[in-house]
Amino acid sequence: MMPKSRTSSAIVRVAAVQMVSKPTVDANLGDAEPLIAEAARAGAQLVALPEYFCLMGRETDKVAVREPDGRGPIQDFLAAAAARHGIWLVGGTVPLESADAHRVMNSVLVFDPRGVRVARYDKIHLFAFAKGDESYDEARTIAPGKSVRTFSFAPSGGPTVKVGLSVCYDLRFPELYRSLHQPDLILVPSAFTATTGKAHWETLLKARAIENLCYVLAPAQGGRHENGRATFGHSMLIDPWGVVLASRDEGPGVVVGDVDLARIADLRRSLPALAHRVLE
Repeated sequence: MMPKSRTSSAIVRVAAVQMVSKPTVDANLGDAEPLIAEAARAGAQLVALPEYFCLMGRETDKVAVREPDGRGPIQDFLAAAAARHGIWLVGGTVPLESADAHRVMNSVLVFDPRGVRVARYDKIHLFAFAKGDESYDEARTIAPGKSVRTFSFAPSGGPTVKVGLSVCYDLRFPELYRSLHQPDLILVPSAFTATTGKAHWETLLKARAIENLCYVLAPAQGGRHENGRATFGHSMLIDPWGVVLASRDEGPGVVVGDVDLARIADLRRSLPALAHRVLE
């Protein structure tokens, strides 16, 4: 079901793209384009892709397709798609070169409606998990980022929205989100495993929204991938009160909803928890 039309200048429409990415970059870019177009047709002014949208293969595959910062087919695709659809496009994530030849930076890149890159965030917290037959250790192929990142955008005729960037496993570290200094919208592009997602995904997303009194948009990988990995999906938009406004369980698709800055302001006035903080 499509959201109702926007009626307030304080409202910005956003979209999360859910994918089941494959082991080849070209195939994934081909899958992403119609989903981006669908989100743009629905009126989304900001569209966010999931973590590893461009590649879900063996752990070392991302090193083989890494790009220098600022150029490469994945970055060119994102810039062209943003300009073609006239949207703010968040590519979460792109494997960029690091100082270590055997590892990459897992980077969120943000492009404006002209196709100009305006922000980059390198994933800080690297996922590790071992239980039964499941075992992951991102530090083998990913170098950690060091700094948090926000950006602001103002759609034509709309309000200015402050956006905080994060990726997947970052979700478990609330101090990261406190250091964003009261964003209006938090983005969490992810590839949560089916195991950890079933247990914690929605709970953690709601917690980050409630404790920061802001919206959370979480585009996710969702399904069984060709490399055998199962991701949880459930891409969703959550409001500052912890209400899930839109969600998709599994499979490729688009989640669309509205960020209402007036609602954020009203809730922060009614419950001034952010102003009551004592400990940093």
